[in-house]
Amino acid sequence: QVQLQESGPGLVKPSQTLSLTCTVSGGSITTGYYYWNWIRQSPGKGLEWMGAMSWTGNTHYSPSLKSRTSISRDTSNNQFTLQVNSVTPEDTAVYYCARSPRLLYGSSRQEKREYDYWGQGTQVTVAS
Repeated sequence: QVQLQESGPGLVKPSQTLSLTCTVSGGSITTGYYYWNWIRQSPGKGLEWMGAMSWTGNTHYSPSLKSRTSISRDTSNNQFTLQVNSVTPEDTAVYYCARSPRLLYGSSRQEKREYDYWGQGTQVTVAS
């Protein structure tokens, strides 16, 4: 059974960098052919796919967030990390990490059924 667990600060000040880590157990992030995703949900809104990293370490980003977002990994600890620069209150959301069996495109990125494992989510608030 694969399990994912998000961790990171719950409060970030505007203009600072948000950094979250997803720790994976029960399966390796280097096992083909899975993708490791970051998704967020703001109050009153649907799921927003932010980006993904493949089992080989290749990254893919949402065009709307690409300039501020990066995903990296620590294979020795089976973790992958999200960084979002220059945050604003609009970045306030519940942030999830999730695994998908393929690289998702278009509207499939907003469908929960396209992901086979999820973390429980972590609330991040951007406020001074």
